[in-house]
Amino acid sequence: MRIVIAEDSVLLRAGLERLLSESGHEVLAALPDATALLEAVGRLRPDLALIDVRMPPTFTDEGIRAASLIRAQNPEVALLVLSQYVEERYASELIADSRGALGYVLKDRVADVEEFLRVVESVGAGGTALDAEVIQQILVRSRRRSALAALTGREREVLQLMAEGRSNAAIAAELFISAGSVEKHISSLFLKLGLSPVDGENRRVLAVLRYLESEEN
Repeated sequence: MRIVIAEDSVLLRAGLERLLSESGHEVLAALPDATALLEAVGRLRPDLALIDVRMPPTFTDEGIRAASLIRAQNPEVALLVLSQYVEERYASELIADSRGALGYVLKDRVADVEEFLRVVESVGAGGTALDAEVIQQILVRSRRRSALAALTGREREVLQLMAEGRSNAAIAAELFISAGSVEKHISSLFLKLGLSPVDGENRRVLAVLRYLESEEN
């Protein structure tokens, strides 16, 4: 996979570059700020952009704004956003606007190399992977829960694992239930969230977005 990295921390940037390179990916550029990132994405057209949320000069939302511009200008580029803390508002806005492959994970997760590389592969292949902590914060702090009010506790657990990019088999293993039970829970939450079969495979992503959209309105 061809990857561009945008991270202001020299040590983390170098570590990510080495980790990804040693895992067989091609790091086209490793950059310290959002301006350089946007130029590199437009010029190099990578498969995936790995972006820190907070970068120079203000260290607030430069990374998220750059990600939104990339999504608008180069929608074919997969986005994997790294954040030191759960940036609930930024995560909601980016996910709600997303029309392509997207990952949003906390930097602490990079320490779990195997899991981090799984997320990179998943997002690069067109999937969605949202950090469990991000989903949990959004669920807990929601001002409007109407879209999810009808879900059972188990269905909420399944939805959270779906948002993390887990397969049905992985969800079954995590919750110690059968694959058939997972399928039944997913079918039920799709129905409760108003997602019909005509929405196709995107229902897994739309199930998460439906909540985020209801929160913003």
